[in-house]
Amino acid sequence: MDKLRPLMLNVGFAEQNADWNWKNVNSPFMRLYYVTEGNAQVILPNGTQPLKAGHLYCIPAFTTHSYHCTSRFCHYYIHLYEAPQQTASLLDEWELPSEVPASEQDLQLVRRLCDINPQMSLESPDPTYYDFATALKQNFTQNKKRKLCDQIESYGIVYQLLARFIRDARPKTPSKDERIVKALTYIRDHLYEPIGLNSLIQNACLSKDHFIRLFKKETGLTPVRYIHQKKIEKAQLILLTDNIPIKSIAYSLAFDDYSYFIRVFKKVTGTTPQAYRNARP
Repeated sequence: MDKLRPLMLNVGFAEQNADWNWKNVNSPFMRLYYVTEGNAQVILPNGTQPLKAGHLYCIPAFTTHSYHCTSRFCHYYIHLYEAPQQTASLLDEWELPSEVPASEQDLQLVRRLCDINPQMSLESPDPTYYDFATALKQNFTQNKKRKLCDQIESYGIVYQLLARFIRDARPKTPSKDERIVKALTYIRDHLYEPIGLNSLIQNACLSKDHFIRLFKKETGLTPVRYIHQKKIEKAQLILLTDNIPIKSIAYSLAFDDYSYFIRVFKKVTGTTPQAYRNARP
């Protein structure tokens, strides 16, 4: 449980009428849905997932996806983020299924979560309205203002809902090659430390060129780009959840050169850290 620290951003119920169509959404938080009526689709990197009544759905953080809805569609939504931590999160290590059958108990849990957190519903279903730094910070502040009893009960409900997905989770190993799996595990566990390419190569017992080719074949990225991507994802989350100076964030993630951190951040996200922190729709 120490490796799973989900905190709630939003929860509520939405009724859509062929107007739930958003393209290329990518957020630093996880989405859970419980569908009550109608049909829609979410287009994920690995294919299209139909959304059906009586099922729970999960979209991991930092997953680019799109929505498609052509008729009436009703669902509960829960947005969760993980508090930054020095070690790898359980969700970094396990791949959750995108769909699981739901029970009447699950529906009651979701309804209860809405009942005790009425102030945390979205004003608009449009991600461009709520999925930006300033709005997320407001949600974090709202989260902390809740009664302690509501926070504790909400934690319990969220853990129960996540358990439905964790039951059928698989180890997150985008590679079948044990040498690359070992490298990926090392990267996940040492994001707040300098990660040298040579140390990864030595652990894999491969030549430099062979390791880089194999890593890119298995993950789609070079080792350096993969490391940068994972470090910047952590930086994005810290920028949204903490007011510490950006330079301190860079140093905490083992970027000794602050200017280099800014360049890497912009290459990965398309914007600078300060612009990301101050972003408005």
